[in-house]
Amino acid sequence: MLTIKRVPTVVSNYQEDSQDVAGCGRKCLGKCCLPVSKLPLYAFKPREDNTAGNKNERTISDPEFSFNPLLLGQWEDRMNRGLFRYDVTACETKVIPGQHGFIAQLNEGRHLKKRPTEFRVDKVLQPFDGNKFNFTKVGQEEVLFRFEENCDEDEDEGNDSRTRFFPKSSVLPSAKPSVVAINVSPIEYGHVLLIPRVLDCLPQRMDGESLLLALHMAAEAANPFFRVGYNSLGAFATINHLHFQAYYLNVPFPVEKAPARLVAEKIKNGVKIYELCDYPVRGLVFEGGKNLSDLSDEVSTCCIWLQNNNIPYNLLISDSGKRIFLFPQCYAEKQALGEVSQELLDTQVNPAVWEISGHMVLKRKKDYEDASEDYAWKLLAVVSLSEERFEEVKAYLLEAVDGFILAQEPKKGHTAENLDDVIATATPAEKEDLFQVHGTHAHVHEGCLVLQ
Repeated sequence: MLTIKRVPTVVSNYQEDSQDVAGCGRKCLGKCCLPVSKLPLYAFKPREDNTAGNKNERTISDPEFSFNPLLLGQWEDRMNRGLFRYDVTACETKVIPGQHGFIAQLNEGRHLKKRPTEFRVDKVLQPFDGNKFNFTKVGQEEVLFRFEENCDEDEDEGNDSRTRFFPKSSVLPSAKPSVVAINVSPIEYGHVLLIPRVLDCLPQRMDGESLLLALHMAAEAANPFFRVGYNSLGAFATINHLHFQAYYLNVPFPVEKAPARLVAEKIKNGVKIYELCDYPVRGLVFEGGKNLSDLSDEVSTCCIWLQNNNIPYNLLISDSGKRIFLFPQCYAEKQALGEVSQELLDTQVNPAVWEISGHMVLKRKKDYEDASEDYAWKLLAVVSLSEERFEEVKAYLLEAVDGFILAQEPKKGHTAENLDDVIATATPAEKEDLFQVHGTHAHVHEGCLVLQ
């Protein structure tokens, strides 16, 4: 049985002031209230290289307000104030016996208390609709802090290399504020939402700038048990307003332990692409790069291609921003075609990023008590593209990113197991011998490869 580890509460930096009514009076995150607010601000300094998780390279003006104590303390404050729809710390959690270590949580009330989906599930890209629920309607009491880049360059005070925290900070007229808010229907301890440029009212559509912000969030946490996830529309995102999810879970996700085969590498920036092996959902793994921007650029290019071709997908940011898992999926399509068994439908499990990564949120006590590795594998396998369709999508993605060289079958005595080590120590000439250059773009057929 897994248990929740509590942390000392940090007093909320958001103080209700009934004598100072501004905007519409509701203190929401809309254009009426957020620009005149003074929410806490966590201002991070981007790393110049991809050294996420190296705490020796990071300083903050007040150690009490480093990322993890700040987020968890503020999150517990909101729990004590009764802002969640249920107490997630009371939910039972266990690791399912077996080779992969799937994690099961019993959360019987979430499907009843969670906000319902209000849009089509067969279109990955849909316009933002201000009449439906979106995060501009959230009260500021649900916000933990703004999360934005520190643009100060006051070298005399040494602030140019520091991450800084401001208990109250005005929104500048030119600013595009991004916020970290609680998920009022949490599935784990510290479950939060990252909402990039909230006032821009962006639909749930990936872009490079937003993905980079999410990578910086993972890097600031510098905690292997803090993961950031993203669900596209059609892959169980429930709100069509751009957002990422994140939480702490103090065990490895099964997908993080799954073996992977090297597919391609970009010599120019060092980003590598792997394909998952021995895992129920087919997917790609991205890692490396000289900095977080390199990794963000390559992954966001793939995400943009998927959504432009109406292919739903889920994304997991792991290892403090150093690894990203990308899963094209087709569960909604199979469900619409009647290809999902009634047994699986009865579980009411919607396999989004957390389930696909191996954290199964179950809604019936019977399913939790009977959960086995075979059950988890069977549930996730139906999410995956077939091998043929995955190979087709993978080929298009490799064309979209351009400049990568594809790994050939091992030769010259090298095995698949030691190929990564060989490549890491190879000279440029030796790499040319190990790889084949792959640069020209193939024609991308119009229409959806998955949803017809």
